[in-house]
Amino acid sequence: MTHPTTDDRAVSVVLAGGGTAGHISPLLAIAGAITDRVPAARITAVGTEAGMETRLVPAAGLELRTIDRVPMPRRPSTDLLKLPVRLLRAVRQARAIVADAGADVVVGVGGYVSTPVYLAAWTRRVPVVIHEANARPGMANRVGARIAARVAVAFDGTGLTDAVLVGMPMRRSIADLDRAHDSAEARSSLGLDPDRPTLIVTGGSSGAASLNRSVAAAAPGLTAAGIQVLHITGRGKQARGDDGTLLATPGYHQVEFVDGMERVYAAADLLVARAGAATVSEVGAVGLPAVLVPLAHGNGEQRLNAAGLVDCGGAIVVDDAAFTPEWILQNVLPLVADAPRLAAMSEASYAQGVRDADRRMAELVLTVAEGNR
Repeated sequence: MTHPTTDDRAVSVVLAGGGTAGHISPLLAIAGAITDRVPAARITAVGTEAGMETRLVPAAGLELRTIDRVPMPRRPSTDLLKLPVRLLRAVRQARAIVADAGADVVVGVGGYVSTPVYLAAWTRRVPVVIHEANARPGMANRVGARIAARVAVAFDGTGLTDAVLVGMPMRRSIADLDRAHDSAEARSSLGLDPDRPTLIVTGGSSGAASLNRSVAAAAPGLTAAGIQVLHITGRGKQARGDDGTLLATPGYHQVEFVDGMERVYAAADLLVARAGAATVSEVGAVGLPAVLVPLAHGNGEQRLNAAGLVDCGGAIVVDDAAFTPEWILQNVLPLVADAPRLAAMSEASYAQGVRDADRRMAELVLTVAEGNR
């Protein structure tokens, strides 16, 4: 069923966000849900030339327009002195994009690119809808929320005024995943034994050096206990032995990346990962038990992101500094082998998960767009 419109012109939506997969993935999920609802909708994505969006957005079949990247310095620096001129130029670029698109609504998911687009929309009297992925909002969305028509969040307690909880928009291949049904096929596709207890470790799209070191050191002890490990290291961050060669031990598999995280979620009995908003939301949606290791720097949002899953018993959290090889062998090893506890964690995690956030966002965006037509 298509969404009703108030004129014959196809609804035009400008989506702003980029830099990391954490911003781009929900942007693409929102775009997909909008076009599912209104196939004729015109979608324009706005990013920068420096982010992952230059590859991921065109690959998804969307038009990408770019503006200058405007860093937001947190302390006095030459970048701070240059900020007004840079911001003004980026806002002008964004105004041209919003005008060319004939935007009925601007949707932002945060990050460097969003602030100029929010301001451009405001100066052109185009309503703004914001999605904040993290439990602690970033600067762009704290600014944007002041002028937004609607603010949506993935987690409660962000402090953003009048925010509505929608969850994290994600790909349908993840939201609709049946882990039990797909497990054997997913393991085979990843080169794993379909019948062996499976631990999968990932530091995110760019990898995590501290996680990699500890997991590599613990790998012999894990595999000796009958656990198979898939270690997703990140590009250029593969684990190596003392002689400089790639670490190799029976039952330990390392790859730089995996295309299609749904395969990872289906294959794993237990996931070790950072506590980025997308990861926390996705493991909840699919009911995957997890050990979450919040990023040690930043503004502390990763520990807050993990809180709901930890409180319900779906995940455990450990500080980065405490995530040592010894901790892994003392805590992760027995957990991977404890099927009843993993089943209880899975049930608790799944109960917390939100699997229709993309559709909730599409409804919100289209309702705001219609009010501006």
